[in-house]
Amino acid sequence: MIKPKRLKQSSKIAIISPSNGLPFLFPDIYELGLKNLREIIGLDIVEMPTARMSPDELYKNPKLRADDINNAFADDSIDGIITSIGGYESVRILQYLNTDMTIKNPKFIMGFSDATTFLTYLNYMGMVTFYGPSVMAGFAQLKSLPLQFTEHIKTVLFSNDYPYSYAPYTEWTNGYKDWSNRDTLGECTEFYSNEKGWVFLQGNKTVEGRLWGGCIEVLEFMKSTAYWPDKDFWNDRILFFETSEEKPLPNQVDYMLRNYGIQGVLNKVKGIIFGRPKDYSNKEKEELNSIILRIVKDEFNASEIPIVVDMDFGHTDPKVILPLGCMMRLNPEANECTLLESPFM
Repeated sequence: MIKPKRLKQSSKIAIISPSNGLPFLFPDIYELGLKNLREIIGLDIVEMPTARMSPDELYKNPKLRADDINNAFADDSIDGIITSIGGYESVRILQYLNTDMTIKNPKFIMGFSDATTFLTYLNYMGMVTFYGPSVMAGFAQLKSLPLQFTEHIKTVLFSNDYPYSYAPYTEWTNGYKDWSNRDTLGECTEFYSNEKGWVFLQGNKTVEGRLWGGCIEVLEFMKSTAYWPDKDFWNDRILFFETSEEKPLPNQVDYMLRNYGIQGVLNKVKGIIFGRPKDYSNKEKEELNSIILRIVKDEFNASEIPIVVDMDFGHTDPKVILPLGCMMRLNPEANECTLLESPFM
């Protein structure tokens, strides 16, 4: 895999809005996220031209959004890129990305949710990309989330201590308080204890594979397009999926996951990880877990690959950072998920 240079304190990070113009609508929470990136994480910030553009203007100009990504990769003074927030139609920018130039100038690029489109595509093209917090959803809440989250971010971005064992956060939340209320700016909704951590639904052997995945609904937008991986790509991958704030029903995830089986993917990968589903009740989580097992184990006879659920990534907080393209080890007996290599060169 083509890896970016490691970040350091004072690295210059470009902020992009490739999906939705929420910084325009909620400038206070956006500013708080930028402030935390500077003061807590220690990064320098440069905002790209469309970062604060209105939702309407962004929607009308997918090429401008792609130009921000292209220009950030082309600018030698910029060390990395972080999205402001997600959205729903960044798949429209893929045709305008200069992937040849990007791959020749690899840089740290991170987002989640709708950023799945370009993160998976750039990884398919050969570059390590990062699934993790955005400015408004993650970084803006740093002071309200467990200190373990800040420590995790700094370890992944700045240290070179690998292999790295992921650890479940002590608590988690489904969301944030009203972004238009300055009295609760950056605060989260109710927290829940994370005593159980993540759970292995099946698997008794340790496996290793390269990470690839994102928001399972966004990946549906990409299937059968020129940006979808070919049939040989799936060998020895560890897939990771998470569900969005739109909260697809368990039976809708059923339909999406079955499609991977029909493509032959489930019989090629080494393992599967599901993030904690946002706003699911315990009953809905149990139903989802049963569906995942039924499809993978019963429908497609992939009964030996490890399946992990309720991992801390996606649309609940705090989130771990998952580097697409890097080697991950899943150890069901020890209940461990370990990043085996540095995502940076």
